[in-house]
This record gives sequence, structure tokens and C-alpha cells, in this order.
Amino acid sequence: MNTKSLSTVLIILFAAIFSNCAGKGEEASTEDGIGKMSYAENLRIEDRDGYSLVTVRNPWDTLKTLQRYILVDKDSALPSPLPEGTLIRTPVKNALIYSAVHSGLVGDLGAGDAIGGVCNARYVTDSLLRVRIKTGEVVDCGEDMNPDVEKIIKLHPEVIMLSPFESGDRYSKISKLGIPMIQCADYMENSGLAQAEWMRFYGLLFGKGEEADARFNKIEIRYKELKGIASRASSQPKVLLDQRYGQSWSVPGGKSTMGRLISDAGGLNPFARYDKSGGVYLAPEKVLAEGGDADIWLVRYNQPGEKSLRELSADAPLNSKVKAFKEGNVYGCNTYYVPFFDEAPFHPDLLLEEMIKLFHPGLLQGDTTLRYFKKMEK
Repeated sequence: MNTKSLSTVLIILFAAIFSNCAGKGEEASTEDGIGKMSYAENLRIEDRDGYSLVTVRNPWDTLKTLQRYILVDKDSALPSPLPEGTLIRTPVKNALIYSAVHSGLVGDLGAGDAIGGVCNARYVTDSLLRVRIKTGEVVDCGEDMNPDVEKIIKLHPEVIMLSPFESGDRYSKISKLGIPMIQCADYMENSGLAQAEWMRFYGLLFGKGEEADARFNKIEIRYKELKGIASRASSQPKVLLDQRYGQSWSVPGGKSTMGRLISDAGGLNPFARYDKSGGVYLAPEKVLAEGGDADIWLVRYNQPGEKSLRELSADAPLNSKVKAFKEGNVYGCNTYYVPFFDEAPFHPDLLLEEMIKLFHPGLLQGDTTLRYFKKMEK
């Protein structure tokens, strides 16, 4: 049998072993308020008799369900009947995690040992996890868009945590393996607290539900406190985010997490009129026309060395035309070193605090140290 044939057989066998779809039974209650989250709009968690029913709404067609999960403790007998959905026995002890955002959260919840494999390993900034990847304790399964299927089969994960896309065929290769795919649609929420609230779901997956609830409650209290302080600021600087990549520039829509964070920190998002919960892709010239008068420019990038204003100007000539560039108010976050994407999505209070320090110096009492951004030098 040749290698290709062997791989095909392994995939079929693996799919049979991991066929975790529960049988038909009662349907999820549609009664308003049952399982409803405080902020997240695309997530619902219902405590049932002997299991938790988790429903992920399709962010691109909100009248449809993206996925349903039935979480049953590994030490408990399966309840009967069960509704339709993907059955997952918890706590998960061997997960393949595609994004550093989610591997970082799992580590924060005290379940880092359950990370069996990762994709996009080069974006992981957690030092302990990087060591585990280097020693092979955690398997590097390649890039998320082109994962190493044979490594995944060998890893034998209980679940794969990944971020869904509107075009559902991006993960067609691994979907054939029959491994439960956790649709991490948290990034499609429209506020920092809504995205962070998804940690309640992820906590349940890894047997850390109480820890996740306590962590979120603390974040919520601090976020509201900071938002209240920012609302008392006497000015609202206009804020530009990131820069062009390729032929377009992704700017935060009015309902996006970053857009809301800018607003909650007492800033003005030049692209708030775009009624979208995600990024809006515009021609660079249009971005300059609508946001070129920004008072502050926050640039996230990933490279071995720090980016300078000179380099930023060399990236694209129009960058030097931005008001914040001319006045030296550009702040860079080098995600090559800084755990922004590992940390900020599930710590919106920390990012909000940083934005307030940048937008309104002196408004917050105490430490003025910046966690993510630093002023870009010439």
C-alpha cells in the first residue's frame, strides 16, 4: 500500500473513531432569556439535566445556527435523550488549537497541559508554550490554512479549536477527519466584553467553568470602571488603526470590537459609519481621505525588529501624509515580541486601560507604563 492510500485509510478510520454526533432528541429551547449571555450575541449556554447545551449562532446569517455542542462530563453516564449536536466529553485533555488567542486563554485558565497541538506556532508568544512546542511535547501541526493532516491524525485530538469564516470551505481538509471542531466565533462579536464572555464556553470545555466565570466577572467590573473614567475626558482624539496590507486597508467597522474599544476609551473611530462588526476593507486612498486627520495612529505589526517612522513611510508613501505621523503620535505594537493577540481579546480591560493612557494622558491615576504599544521613533 502506498503512502497516499495509507493516509486515506487512516483518515477514514479516524473519522469512524471520532464520530461524535449525538442522536436526535429534544430541541433546544428558544424561549427568550434561557441560556442568554450578558454580552455575547453569537453564543448561548444552557444548563440541562446532566449536560450543557452550547449553541453558536452563525454570525453571517443570524437566523441560522453555526454549531451545537453537548458537553457531558467524562465521569458521567450519557443522558438520554439528547438533542442534536456534537457530543464532547469534558474536561478535554488533548486539544489542537489553531490560534494563539485561544491557546493563551486556555493557559490562563490553568489548562495549558491540555494543549496537545497548535497551528501557526510562529505567532505563539507564551514562553512556556514555545518551549513545549520546541521540545515536541506540543505538536506543531503547520499553518491553519494548510495543516499537516498526518500529524493531526497521529496527535489524535479530542477537539480542534479554530476560527470560522463566512466561506465555510477553508477547513474542508480537516473536517473530513470527524474530529469535533469548536467554532470559535468570538472574534465576530461587537464589543470587548462580548468577545471575552466566550471564555465561559471555553472554560466548560476544559473543566474550568468556575475559573472562567470568576475571571470574566473581574474583567467586567474593571472594564465598566475604566469606561466610566474615559467618559469624563474633555476631548476625543481621532484614532487610526494599522496600515495597508496588499491592495487594501482593514479598518474597524462601527460595530467591531476594536471600534467599540476606541469609543469606550474616549476616542473617535473615523470609520464608525460603516455598520459592520468586523473589519472593513478599503482602498488606502479612501482611508487617507476619511482618517488621514487622525490625532493618534496605532499600528500593529509582526517583525524581528522595531518598526520606525522611516520604515513606516517606506511601507507606503501615503503613510507620511497622516496627521499623526507628521506630529509624531504613532504608536507601534510589535506582535513578534508582544503578546497582544494572545492576551488582549480576552483581557479587554487591559487594552481599554492602555488606550485611555494613550488618548488621555494623566486621566488615569498611578502607573503610566504601556503594556502593548510604544511610541514609534524616527
